[in-house]
Amino acid sequence: MANPDEEQPQLQQTQQTEDYLFKIVLIGDSAVGKSNLLARFARDEFHPNSKSTIGVEFQTQKMTINGKEVKAQIWDTAGQERFRAVTSAYYRGAVGALLVYDISRRLTFDSVGRWLNELHTHSDMNVVTILVGNKSDLKEAREVTTAEGRALAEARDLFFIETSALDSSKVNAAFQKVVEEIYNILSRKVMQSQELKVKDPEWMGNGKTVVLKAEDENRKETEEAQAKKGSCCSS
Repeated sequence: MANPDEEQPQLQQTQQTEDYLFKIVLIGDSAVGKSNLLARFARDEFHPNSKSTIGVEFQTQKMTINGKEVKAQIWDTAGQERFRAVTSAYYRGAVGALLVYDISRRLTFDSVGRWLNELHTHSDMNVVTILVGNKSDLKEAREVTTAEGRALAEARDLFFIETSALDSSKVNAAFQKVVEEIYNILSRKVMQSQELKVKDPEWMGNGKTVVLKAEDENRKETEEAQAKKGSCCSS
């Protein structure tokens, strides 16, 4: 199994692809709607009777930003406490996160700090993170105000949005915001590397493409995740 405590480089070089490949994790308490957010974004589907995710599932979604093709590999991390030890390894290498709570369940909002601590323990402190108040369609059942969510996001230096996987409200915008911000950060790093190359022609002289995640590492993590999921389901 991958070790979440191993230090992983944010930037790697690869000759395998010219695409940008970003690993993004969905985190938050169980039953806040993480799986349905991913289903709505990736397949435009909603499953009202969906069961809690066991282990880890993921989808790869292609997007175009500034004329460049970006592949977002989005991992749905189980929120149930008994699976936390299983999923913690999959934070490794993440460059983006959607931290989801249910606006109709204050306890899920109160857990945001704990999820942030876990994210920062098992991944880079600079992971692009957006706080997502899901189930905005449940207006009469709301327990967490929009102002409270926005204030917490500002205090923790997070992006913020409210969504509804049920009616599709702002779901695409939430994922798009994270991917665009990661892309902007990467673009700045590429520009810096180009400036270094001009100053020192020997630096990175082979002109390999710089990406956030190499295909090899993602393929390895995919195989590990599938093996772990199979182990969980058979136990």
